[in-house]
This record gives sequence, structure tokens and C-alpha cells, in this order.
Amino acid sequence: MANPKDIIFKESEDLEKIFETLEYVKGPNLDEDISLKDVVSNYYSKIGFQASHLGKAVKIWKKIEELRKTEEVVVFMGYTSNMVSSGLREIIAYIVKHNKVDVLVTTAGGIEEDFIKCVKPFIMGDWNLNGVELREQGINRIGNIYVPNDRYIEFETYMTKFFDELALKQKETHKVISASEFCYELGRFMDENLGKEKEDSITYWAYKNNIPIFCPAITDGSIGDMLYFYKKNEKDTNLIIDVASDIVKLNDKAIDANKTACIVLGGSLPKHSIINANLFREGTDYAIYITTATPADGSLSGAPPEEGVSWGKIQTKADYTEIWADATIVFPILTYTVFK
Repeated sequence: MANPKDIIFKESEDLEKIFETLEYVKGPNLDEDISLKDVVSNYYSKIGFQASHLGKAVKIWKKIEELRKTEEVVVFMGYTSNMVSSGLREIIAYIVKHNKVDVLVTTAGGIEEDFIKCVKPFIMGDWNLNGVELREQGINRIGNIYVPNDRYIEFETYMTKFFDELALKQKETHKVISASEFCYELGRFMDENLGKEKEDSITYWAYKNNIPIFCPAITDGSIGDMLYFYKKNEKDTNLIIDVASDIVKLNDKAIDANKTACIVLGGSLPKHSIINANLFREGTDYAIYITTATPADGSLSGAPPEEGVSWGKIQTKADYTEIWADATIVFPILTYTVFK
């Protein structure tokens, strides 16, 4: 089928002949014996609106998977912390466990909440409970997800021990640790100190498979709070985290790649870190965005792929799509259809 964007209509042309080269709008026939995978793979590209974008995302990711059998395609995956707050965390962990991505970029919340869930789970709550009452009960709310304060108390206990290990190692080796090395060492720490719950963890599987996690804003969250208390209380500590060296490592991952693909859930810092790294190779070859952000305010989070093309962060001939939807709805369908 022809690409609708490549069609130029002229007054003298037979439009019906042109239309015959394009897909017809048609939904699935539910009287047929079809699976969800059939619906997404074969019909979503014909339904219209964002369903068509989801259908295209399936085709792009399947193409990436097929190419990776015979040539190098470095897959970058970015996700904001709210993705880890939700049940998408286990889906991302599955992808990392099975080496479907090569580079991860997230926020501090994407690291710490992944760890906390290995110790105590988050709780399904409600959108409409009174914030004052929740505060009095020591319950923090992320949308309709509850995170009681005791989760962070447990987290601090572990992190104090982890910081002690890092500080001692730094003192012995005289080497400053980078943020990505911090994440790798945290994966090792989880392997040595946590039970079977760690097997649902993104950080753990990234450590096991030697997949780097880049977190440029490592102090923007509870990890930063813990570092504050640690450095205030441990007067003799010289624990330092170097965020500058990771920009070289991340950019080189893109520069040295034969081809690259970018899969981004949400926007913000992870999205820009990934596509900006790809600017140094004149853009990524494949891109899948899933976001609820709109381009109206000129923000990076809402910037569509075409804007990335204008900067050279996405190649002019790249295969890309953007799905405007809640990732908690779309991403499970996308990954199930591609990998199952």
C-alpha cells in the first residue's frame, strides 16, 4: 500500500485509482474467531485516529525485532517515573530481562520506585480521596496509586547501607562513580540483598544483562533526599556522583551504532536525552512515542516526531509514529502484540 503522505493530488488525476492504493477504513469483524493480537496487528491500522498510530507502532517494533536478527540496531528506551509507579514497571522489566532494548534512560523516580516495590508494594487507591486526610494517614498519592510513608523509611535503610558501600569503594579506588555506574551498582546491591521480588525489577535485570541505565537527574527524587541526609549526617563521607561523564557514554551509544531506534513513554528528560544523543548521528532510524502531552505549548514533552526531524534528532527518512494516549492503556497492548 502507498503511504498517504507521499500522495500528491492533482486535478487531472483519477482519484479513485489513487484511493485504491491506500488502506480502506475498516474495523474488525467480531463475529469472526479472532484474537486481540489479530485485532491490533491486522485491523488497527485501518480503524483510524490513534488506533492507526498504534497499528503503525506494532509494525515498526516488529520491523526492529526482525532487523536485530541480522544487523545491529541499538534500541533506546526512555520512560518517566510515573510509568514505574504503575504496573508498566513489570512490562518494562520483561523487555529488559529478554534483551529487547540496549539502553535505558529514566528519571530518579524510575530508579527508586523500582527498588521500593521490591521491598513493599504500591497500593491501588482512588483519585478522589481528600489530600489532607491522606497526609494525616501518612499516605502519598500518585494518581490513584498509594505509596505509604513506611515504603520510604524502608528505602532509606537500604540506601544508607548502599551509600556506605559506594563511599568505601570510592575511598579505596579513588574513582568517582557516574550516575549510570550508580544504577549498575544498585542492581548488584539488589542482587545481593533482596529476595525473589527483585525479579520484577527493571534495575535488577539491567544489571544482570549489562544494559546501562542513564539517569541524568539522579538527585531529583527520594534518592536526592537520601543523599542529602547521608551527606549531612556522615560528616566524613566524600561520596560524589559524576553526572558529566554519562553524557559521553550516552552520546557514544548513538554515534557508534549502525542503526538506532527510540521508544519513549512520556516525555521530559528521558525523551530529550535519547533523541539529543541521536542528533550526533544525524537522527534515529526508528521512533515510537507514547504520550498525552500536546505540542500546543512548545514543550519538549509534547513535541511530535516532525519537530525532532527539524532538529536532526530523527532522520528525514526515519520510520516513526506518535500515539497520543495514556501509556498504561496502550503500552501493554503494544508489547503483547509484538512479543507474544
